[in-house]
Amino acid sequence: MSSTPAEKAPVIVIDLQTNMFDGLVEPPLHDADLLTDRARKVIDWARREGRAIAFVRHDGPEGDPLAPGEPGWPVWPALGQRDDEPTFSKTVRDSFSNPELGQWIENQGAPEVVILGAQTDFCVAGTVQGAIAAGLKVTVVADAHSTLDQPQESAAAIIRRYNAQFAEAGVKLVTTEALTGSPAA
Repeated sequence: MSSTPAEKAPVIVIDLQTNMFDGLVEPPLHDADLLTDRARKVIDWARREGRAIAFVRHDGPEGDPLAPGEPGWPVWPALGQRDDEPTFSKTVRDSFSNPELGQWIENQGAPEVVILGAQTDFCVAGTVQGAIAAGLKVTVVADAHSTLDQPQESAAAIIRRYNAQFAEAGVKLVTTEALTGSPAA
C-alpha cells in the first residue's frame, strides 16, 4: 500500500494553537517540540507537492485559553501558516461541524484528506469520524498528532490506542518520514 495520499488530498492541521505549546496556561502537548517539527515537515511537503493546506482553530468559550482573542488562541506561529492558507473555526470536536471546511475540501477535488494536529482523543478523533461520515478517505499522520497525559493513561498510550482505532476504522496511517521522505525528529 502506498504511503502517498491521493494526488489532490489536502492537509488539515487541527487545533495546533499557541496554548497547546507555550505552557503558559496549561501544560504543552506531549512531545510538543517533536510535534512542531513533524507538522512543519508535513506542511513543507504539502507545499512542495502543490497540495492545499487548511488550519482548523478551536474557538473556546469566553474565559477559555482558546477563546477568540486570547493569547493562546492563534495558530502556533512556529508552523509558518501562510496568508493564502485558510483557517476554519469550530467550537466542537469535529472540524466538519464547520460547513465551510467541507466546501473548501470539495473545491479541492479530493476524495481524501490528510489529518494531523491536536488533541488525539478529542478533535483529531472527532475530525477523523467527521471525514469518514462525509464519505472521504482519510490518512492520519500517525506521529504528528498529540494530546495530554490523563490521570489513568499517558499521552503516548492514548496516541497508540487511537492510531489502532483509526486503522480499525479503515484510516490509512503513515509516518512523517514515510509521507515526506524527511526523517522525523
